[in-house]
Amino acid sequence: MKATEEDRRSFWIEQSEQACDFMMKKILPYPVVESNEPFVSLREASAQAKVTVLFSDQQHVNNLERLFYLREGQIPGFLEAAKEMNLRGWAIRVEDGFRTREMQKYLGREPKVFDAILQKVIWELNGKTPEPELMFQRCTGLVATVPKFATHMSGSAIDISVMLLDDVTVEVDRGGPYIEMSERTPMKSPYISSEAQKNRDEIATIMLKHGFVAYPWEFWHFSSGDAYDQYLSNTGKPAIYGPVNWNSLTNEIEPMSNPTEPLNSESDIRTEIEAALPSIVLISSLFS
Repeated sequence: MKATEEDRRSFWIEQSEQACDFMMKKILPYPVVESNEPFVSLREASAQAKVTVLFSDQQHVNNLERLFYLREGQIPGFLEAAKEMNLRGWAIRVEDGFRTREMQKYLGREPKVFDAILQKVIWELNGKTPEPELMFQRCTGLVATVPKFATHMSGSAIDISVMLLDDVTVEVDRGGPYIEMSERTPMKSPYISSEAQKNRDEIATIMLKHGFVAYPWEFWHFSSGDAYDQYLSNTGKPAIYGPVNWNSLTNEIEPMSNPTEPLNSESDIRTEIEAALPSIVLISSLFS
């Protein structure tokens, strides 16, 4: 039976609420015993290992350079996953790695991210404008609104696409591009093709084999050693990677202060809603 718009809306709401609950109830209080492991460049590590790994050429928010780094203890697993992808005829393209506070804060306000989520929430509400509290909740599961559960700020997470090794301009079908913000975004979305789901499952299996767990509500996000990994793997152990400030000159890190404080205030979110509404209304009118 073909899914109705109401089916899609119900799934979006259900998954969004599950993701927010995961962050707020499971990850926010999860214990972290920081390992203080230094960062390692994924570009340098993959070049030294002679593994084909691709990297996004897009600027980050505020025209910042992307920081393709993981923690030292994660590098062997990353390289083995990349090698296995190559043997499969695929190549990992790392879309994002470590994020500073500035990156994470303003990614949550980047129009291509915030506006896409806002458009879905307006659709969820049958055309009504959401209050900042609801937008905060919906953003929480997709762009991590608090450092404590923003695993890119721990240097322990990567966002990836997967390309064909013999033609790196062609992406392996996963049901949507990075960064899809819709009911197709959860790893087990029923709104993608069977081929796309098969590819998602195979990629996740390879990553897990080498220590990286998939975040259930985004098909591109993988991490290890952090609270996501420890909780989803049911290890009972504290996370060894938490949100940190990183000195790129000395490769020294320090745990971030006030990691449970939201990156953007209610006022910030309200301002972004008001700024985005005119373009969203215009787009909606073009397709109505």
